[in-house]
Amino acid sequence: MNGVHDMGGMHGLGPTPIEADEPVFHHRWEGRVHAMTIASPTRGNIDVGRHERELIPGPDYLSMSYYQKWFAGLSTLLLKATLVTSREIASGQAAPGSARGTPRLAAADVTEAMTRPSSYLREVTAPPAFQPGDQVRAKQMNPPGHTRLPRYARGHLGVIERRHGAHVLPDSNAHGLGEDPRHLYTVVFAARELWGPDAPARDSVRLDLWEPYLERA
Repeated sequence: MNGVHDMGGMHGLGPTPIEADEPVFHHRWEGRVHAMTIASPTRGNIDVGRHERELIPGPDYLSMSYYQKWFAGLSTLLLKATLVTSREIASGQAAPGSARGTPRLAAADVTEAMTRPSSYLREVTAPPAFQPGDQVRAKQMNPPGHTRLPRYARGHLGVIERRHGAHVLPDSNAHGLGEDPRHLYTVVFAARELWGPDAPARDSVRLDLWEPYLERA
């Protein structure tokens, strides 16, 4: 979907500060939000979580820090799943008499869960439509739902650099429509193709893009 979250190539947002020895979390509450998100029953579909953060209204999105967006998205997902009430979120306390839930992730299992390799790679029978070296164009598309095709790349020419096999398609998975795995490619775009003649001639951008985002040039 087109929204304020798709900031690539946008002007007027100010510089990106670089912190020396930047901590993992700037405040203790950020670590708690990260932990709650990982342990939440809604965590089973990472694309749903990403899309929920995209739905935050633009003015709110721009005023929030990174983990404020995470907390807002998590709260909405928990409400949609009727796992909590708005009063419980506001108070931080379970409603009197509510049933005690079974944790999705026990404390003793956290280390193993966070270090266990996981993959969105899937097996498909359809052969890949493109091979390394093929010139392609990112489709000019404006989907109303979730997509991982950045707005700044749409309509531009690139070259397939690498195939990664078939992976879960976020556009489908984010909306509960199934994994619908499709072939995934690294595509190289010249900076001048994306940004115009003022971009450095030697610069380029590499994007991992699913096959439905691409057409042969």
